[in-house]
Amino acid sequence: MSDDATSRPYRSYVYAYPHKTAYRRLPERPELAALWRGEPKDALSLYAHIPFCEVRCGFCNLFTRIGAPDELTTRYLDALDRQAAAVREALGESDPVRFATAAFGGGTPTFLTAAELERLCDIAERRTGVDLRAVPLSVETSPATATADRLAVLAERGATRLSIGVQSFVEAEARAAVRPQRRADVESALGRIRDTGVPVLNIDLIYGIDGQTEETWRSSLDAALAWRPEELYLYPLYVRPLTGLGRISPGADRAWDEQRLRLYRYGRDHLLSHGYEQVSMRMFRRADAAPLGPDDHACQTDGMIGLGCGARSYTSALHYSFDYAVDMREIRSIIDAYTETADFSRAEVGRWVDAGEARRRHLLQSLLQAGGMPLAEYEERFGSSPFADFAEELGRFEALGWLDGEAAGGLLRLSPEGLAHSDGLGPELFSPSVRAAMAAYEPK
Repeated sequence: MSDDATSRPYRSYVYAYPHKTAYRRLPERPELAALWRGEPKDALSLYAHIPFCEVRCGFCNLFTRIGAPDELTTRYLDALDRQAAAVREALGESDPVRFATAAFGGGTPTFLTAAELERLCDIAERRTGVDLRAVPLSVETSPATATADRLAVLAERGATRLSIGVQSFVEAEARAAVRPQRRADVESALGRIRDTGVPVLNIDLIYGIDGQTEETWRSSLDAALAWRPEELYLYPLYVRPLTGLGRISPGADRAWDEQRLRLYRYGRDHLLSHGYEQVSMRMFRRADAAPLGPDDHACQTDGMIGLGCGARSYTSALHYSFDYAVDMREIRSIIDAYTETADFSRAEVGRWVDAGEARRRHLLQSLLQAGGMPLAEYEERFGSSPFADFAEELGRFEALGWLDGEAAGGLLRLSPEGLAHSDGLGPELFSPSVRAAMAAYEPK
């Protein structure tokens, strides 16, 4: 195990495994029908990716472009419609097909007009068969695009969770993160979201912004708490290659790591003292709010159907998607190619997942949750113990005090300090082959 886990607490946000930078072109271009044959299809997750934003934040490395000229959104939805039809055909009719959750992400789904959001919902329902009013539906939005007409469509079509990226209520901090916005506009957007009656409001905040202090961080936390959101996500700021901040800011150093850890602990303790429970390093849920879907909205379990050029799909044997980029010119090229695609019956880019990687994924997605991992679930699925499969890694975590020695019997769980180091701990569980593929990836 490397020293990076302790010396670099902010190495990588592990929201899926294997990481997208480990994906490669699939020379065999497997047919979707063959990939999904025999897969469980009774509790699928649907994710639709809308790769458009009105502005691009300085920290953002998501697959998204600014604006959509020349009726690009229409052409994109046309392609999404074709893809959804192809995917539904590939799922077949021999086994029942049922969706358990749905989400629209991006980019910013509410970049679409109200009429286009209606069409997006129609595609999801009529092509794939998901009943959006019968399953948890999470949708991401932004202060500028959370307009009353768009939100009304989402509420009427069954949205149960609206997530808004505020990042900071302090205008100077928003500018420092290359996310200029007026606090009054943010507050107005939050008011419109609450007016919809959608049961779960999530607010995203970021810590580690240049000039941010405990006092300014608390002011953002308290501004968010005033809305009594059912969920809050606290994200550490990352400066990644090819992003706006990546072009003007130096990389991480010890002082910045210490600032982020300090602000994380402050934010965690502040939320815990205000009636919130910690679900993961990033996610906090109001104690009296019932969950309406998978914790942390994780999308790394098997049975994920991804629609759109930035979405990933997961079967038990293959994780697949389309090409990925951060540079705006590359993104535009990939989106244009997607809109011109006629045949969506094959997987183009991805990574095969063997039994060893399946073990790692299960351990990662469970251990990084505050509730931990029941050992019996792992042993029943894989016929072995995680302490045997990952003896070196778990031994090191225990030596560092990152495992909870007081966890109930049969439960493998991180300590509070282990949870704080999730972004250093998680990458230590990546396989050598995935690490090599990530290291060889050339950002574009």
